[in-house]
Amino acid sequence: MNFTKSILPLAVSSAIFASLSASANEAQTSTDVEVITVTSDFRQQNLLKTPASLSVLTDIEINQRNAQHLEELVAVSPNVNFASGSQRARYYQIRGIGERSQFNEPINPSVGVIIDGIDFTGIGSIASLFDVQQAEIFRGPQGTRFGANALAGMINITTNAPTDEFEGAVKLDVGNYDSYGLGLALSGPASDTINYRLAANQYKSDGFIDNTYLGKSDTNNRDETSIRGKLSIQASQDLTIDLAAFYFDFDNGYDAFSLDNTRETLSDQPGFDRQETSAFSADFTYQGFEAFTLKALLSTADSDLAYGYDEDWAYVGISAPENIENQDFAYWEYSSTDHYFRDRSTQTVELRVISNSGSELFNGTTDWVAGLYFKQDDEDLHRQYTYLDNDFSSAFDTQTVAIYGQLDSQLNAQWSLTSGLRVEQRNADYKNSDPFIDNSDDTMIGGKLVLSYQQNSDSFWYGSINRGYKAGGANTDGSLPSELRTFDPEYLVNYELGYKVSLLDNAAFIRTAVFFMDRKDVQVKSSKTIVRGDGSSEFIAYLGNAATGSNMGIEVEANWQINDLVELYGSLGLLDTEFNDFINASGDSLSGREQAHAPNYQFNLGMNIMPSEYWLINISVDGKDEFYFSDSHTEKSDSVALVNASLSYLGDDYQVKLWARNLTDEDYANRGFYFGNDPRDGYTAKQYSQLAEPLVFGVTLDYQF
Repeated sequence: MNFTKSILPLAVSSAIFASLSASANEAQTSTDVEVITVTSDFRQQNLLKTPASLSVLTDIEINQRNAQHLEELVAVSPNVNFASGSQRARYYQIRGIGERSQFNEPINPSVGVIIDGIDFTGIGSIASLFDVQQAEIFRGPQGTRFGANALAGMINITTNAPTDEFEGAVKLDVGNYDSYGLGLALSGPASDTINYRLAANQYKSDGFIDNTYLGKSDTNNRDETSIRGKLSIQASQDLTIDLAAFYFDFDNGYDAFSLDNTRETLSDQPGFDRQETSAFSADFTYQGFEAFTLKALLSTADSDLAYGYDEDWAYVGISAPENIENQDFAYWEYSSTDHYFRDRSTQTVELRVISNSGSELFNGTTDWVAGLYFKQDDEDLHRQYTYLDNDFSSAFDTQTVAIYGQLDSQLNAQWSLTSGLRVEQRNADYKNSDPFIDNSDDTMIGGKLVLSYQQNSDSFWYGSINRGYKAGGANTDGSLPSELRTFDPEYLVNYELGYKVSLLDNAAFIRTAVFFMDRKDVQVKSSKTIVRGDGSSEFIAYLGNAATGSNMGIEVEANWQINDLVELYGSLGLLDTEFNDFINASGDSLSGREQAHAPNYQFNLGMNIMPSEYWLINISVDGKDEFYFSDSHTEKSDSVALVNASLSYLGDDYQVKLWARNLTDEDYANRGFYFGNDPRDGYTAKQYSQLAEPLVFGVTLDYQF
């Protein structure tokens, strides 16, 4: 593995590990690290005894960064990245695997996003973090539990539950770039058998882009509203019902690309990135059977998504003779917009039976789970594009049926074995106005085999083999040759060894994992370039199957509550990826090259200092290696290290916090392309990148009653 660029973060992590281990035999501290529970597996369990590599980001991490959205928090988790190209991150990459954008083509995501049991995979831009209990990030395929949308991993967000007693909270944010937010949460009993929770949040910001042509500072603005209601109903002694309803209205601008690769744009028709979603979920738990608990889970979500941009990133007249140096390029400009309007509807139904105590198999040694899953996903697209004679439309309808089961066997007091299997049948019907029709039918099998060893009450080992998958599909552009119009399912086998240990009388922990992922029929995004008569270029993106690929690496997370004054924490992800036998659309061989959006290292190192019971100081550093922006060209991001800090005053029922992210105002990109788009230089091909968040700072007031 080529980790030569990872020496510094590896040394930092090794120092933490060594200091914790060396201190294990010294004086113990009575301060305990919080016990974290994983809620999204079939059974809830302690994170330190969960045989998988995952991060649980709690409300503590959310508050430390004043994170409004998941994209502002994922750097805490090793080997997790995200792609922009939109106002908010819709797609995430785990261990170097994941999509980066969507235009015409239907997408089968590699990383799923679930919020309170509702599948928002592929539209994760609404992952607001107000009143969220925790976000669980599973790294590696989750073929038994989640199926096709979890080839690389799964992000599961759980919001705060209704409470038995009345409580409320108010959050007020004020920050630079004319940013402000207001949140309100109310929770308590509606009756002896019903508890409720209501939460609403509004966040607005001008964004950190200035449109110098229009003289505006809000063409890349954020205007985000989230409303949520939850009910917990004790319908009878044996039946509980948990209901959740959501409404999201994100009316954001999109004007992020500059011909000069700065935060100053020249667009005369700025774009937009809007999403309006209504969703509902119901979780019925019936415990009236002696042998098992029956769960019925239902969800529905309807979303209107609108995404568009000024394709030329400029104004009419930018290449007029008086505005350019080289008169040979006079009037070379073009003017174009590209707008996508999607209606998406998703419904899921799941029936699950979970064994109760006393109904274990094989002489009482084996708990069991069995389930049936159904999903209907319909997506209609309407595209308005300057260079189309007529608007483009398409319909993509999928039906998924899966059956799964899992056995958890206690071999003896220390050894346990988990085996899981999932068989998934997916039918997809696609048609568009080109015209093009495709019907596909994929049967996919995934599962896992996990052997774990409880060395003692504090030390836990596991080794696992997991098989994940995602479905094949169709490319949409009619100008593609026939051999590029469809692609096959992708499969992945993940081999993993993990060790988790609690130290210093539970005042510290270390979680580590080493993994190797063997990928078959890798679905990668590439592109063809069509040169128009006026010299400008159109890029056609499509998905195809590379022969094979591999992803391997190391993940470490650690925390040490040294005393009442100081807490240290950190994480490190090392990653080595490559393609084998892959020729991209340009005819270039990518065999042996790293995969896109897969940095060799990522790290997070932080410290909490509490000089008194009323004051808390947090300082953290996030680091990330350079990475390829795409598999279709050789442009890379720069490596970066970002400093974040906050100072909080902790009152009895309120907290005031001064916070900042990217304290040194580093310029770095999280999305990039390579092509010609500037008429002033004759459309010379070069790198264009979307710059990420600069220095942002503000003040937050949290009040509880």
